[in-house]
Amino acid sequence: MNNGLRELYPEIEPFDSGMLEVGDGHQIYWERSGTRGAKPAVFLHGGPGGGISPKHRRLFDPELYDVILFDQRGCGHSTPHAELEANTTWHVVADMERLREMAGFDRWLVFGGSWGSTLALAYAQTHPERVSELVLRGIFTLRREEIDWYYQRGASQFFPEKWERFVALIPEEERGNLVTAYRKRLTSDDPAVRIAAAKAWSLWEGETITLLPDPSTSGAFGKDEFAVAFARIENHYFINGGWIEDGQLIRDAGKLKGIPGVIVQGRYDMACPPATSWALHKAWPEAEYHLIENAGHAYSEPGILDRLIRATDGFAGKR
Repeated sequence: MNNGLRELYPEIEPFDSGMLEVGDGHQIYWERSGTRGAKPAVFLHGGPGGGISPKHRRLFDPELYDVILFDQRGCGHSTPHAELEANTTWHVVADMERLREMAGFDRWLVFGGSWGSTLALAYAQTHPERVSELVLRGIFTLRREEIDWYYQRGASQFFPEKWERFVALIPEEERGNLVTAYRKRLTSDDPAVRIAAAKAWSLWEGETITLLPDPSTSGAFGKDEFAVAFARIENHYFINGGWIEDGQLIRDAGKLKGIPGVIVQGRYDMACPPATSWALHKAWPEAEYHLIENAGHAYSEPGILDRLIRATDGFAGKR
């Protein structure tokens, strides 16, 4: 325990895992941890393109939960690596339904942070009858203004030295639309160009998501294999607006009525500023809203992690 704050549960290995054929040439890696037959849940990682980590299993009491974690299309252990074809929000929503049916769950708790919150909202608004509860962190809804804040002008004002490195690869004349400029390089036929762009894109995010510098969080973002999938897939989703209408996920929040929820947001979240989570809270007032004053974006920040663990404990009936 840390000043009374809840921390991750002890390390745990999956009790089952495998690859699921989802069509279009894609296979997704999944794993199941906790206790078979306990409360069903699914964990949705960020990015898109971020992949799951062994630490993600530890957000749930293993005695009280039966949790599916999976690498979304093109990242982590899923194949083909960094593939953009047939890789959209709605493909992944359909993949979640395949996983739910495979596991034999009627309904499950859906847990997602950052892009995972986007996917959780898209899934819950499409299949509300399949969602028992929602636990959302660092809310991102893919509105144009949210993407512009982080990749054009906004967060750049807080991290000028990191921003200089992010834009250094892009000629002045292309800087009016950095997402498009990066798309050109991330899809280049030259592997060296792809990798350089991927690392610059990935490190910009990895080094700006915590309130204070945290090499243990940002370190993975500079590794070639991770960066290529992360940057290519993330950029692909952003340039296409996630294949959803601008503002759709907040506009359609009424579809969540009756689903218990918890929203956890860092006050100084530079990737996903609190204005978005506040807009969601106003549109979905039934959900608990927790604004953590001394936190940025990452789930690992103490105040955020405390609230997330309390949420999963609470929905499993543990107080």
